[in-house]
Amino acid sequence: MKLEQTMNTYIYLMLKKTCLALLLMSPILGFSQIERTPTDSTESKMNMDAVYDRPFLKFKKVPVAFGGYLEANSIYSSTDGVSEGLSFQARRMTVFMSASITKRIKFLSELEYEDGTEEIAIEFAAMDIALHPLLNFRGGIVMNPIGGFNQNHDGPKWEFIDRPDEAVEMLPSTWSNVGFGLYGKTYSGNWIFGYEAYLTNGFDDSVIDNEHNKTFMPASKENRSRFEESSNGVPLTTAKIAIKNRKIGEIGLSYMGGVYNTFLSDGVVVDSKRRLDVFAVDLNTTIKKTGTYIVGEASYTMIDIPDTYTQQYGSKQWGGFIDIVQPVIRREILDWEDATLNIAVRLDYLDWNIGTFKESNTNIGDERFSITPAISFRPTQQTVLRLNYKYSWDTDILDNPAAKTGALMFGFSTYF
Repeated sequence: MKLEQTMNTYIYLMLKKTCLALLLMSPILGFSQIERTPTDSTESKMNMDAVYDRPFLKFKKVPVAFGGYLEANSIYSSTDGVSEGLSFQARRMTVFMSASITKRIKFLSELEYEDGTEEIAIEFAAMDIALHPLLNFRGGIVMNPIGGFNQNHDGPKWEFIDRPDEAVEMLPSTWSNVGFGLYGKTYSGNWIFGYEAYLTNGFDDSVIDNEHNKTFMPASKENRSRFEESSNGVPLTTAKIAIKNRKIGEIGLSYMGGVYNTFLSDGVVVDSKRRLDVFAVDLNTTIKKTGTYIVGEASYTMIDIPDTYTQQYGSKQWGGFIDIVQPVIRREILDWEDATLNIAVRLDYLDWNIGTFKESNTNIGDERFSITPAISFRPTQQTVLRLNYKYSWDTDILDNPAAKTGALMFGFSTYF
């Protein structure tokens, strides 16, 4: 534990010194203009491009581009009338750096600090080799392309302070692993087709052996050794295809699956191979006449649970979310030329345990439904101030009356 804290402190100090050095050198190096993040769905960008589709600071005569974003907020919440009062949260600061190494070869890294420096994680660190628009190689720490949010998760792109429940509490949010794969895109008129396919390290026994006492895939994020070895020697397969029409929007179909448990110990078979398979669909579109932006995602998971486990461990799960964002004011405000005021709403649903009890044929609970109305103000597309009120209904495994939680949140997120 002391070694881990020392390493985290060392990384933090090195990054701080690097940032300070870049700032001190900036008058000498000079800046080019910051690239704007496209927000119009008619652009040729897709979710698969999100990793590079960010504003970077570029230095003259220096091949490295630098950027990042910060999220902070206040929160007041209560469950069934019981509250712990008002808190302030420094949710995350993310730093990313990219470089063009040579022709057709580039590199990008994304380092995230969560809750101060309670958790430091490398979310992306990969080299891309461009062979052909339809055939590109990527290797390193890659973001598994399951659904749409996992890759396109930057805080300043969203009107909501909390990340979607389905992407955080059922799927492991910002799920990344070490591996290799291929990706590509092609165009035909208004149509764009893209694909990605990777083999990586993946899940482990904590999918069912965790402190939540239920099937909980995000628990595998705590296993940092996945960046140096597989838990069982069987690669996790992740694949996605997406189609976009510049005038309509984008839809993606993705799959992620593999063996999650340790079935060998020193060459001795100790368990059968148990699979985990996830299927997801995501979409986004903009209604041109009103400017209404709609984005959503749904996923369905099947997990092979040992017969010795009780029915509180779900073998099937599903969940999803949908955001509807409506601009109500878009004009120059103060010195902000393209300021926007939005109203929005998010609907979340999760079912961690689909099915009924064998003995009574009654419904297994363990579900959550949430609704989040929001008001957001964007002085620029790179910065958003957000006021959210999230109301959730949580039912336990016995499907008792739901516990009700209300959370009022105000905060901001900005690229820098």
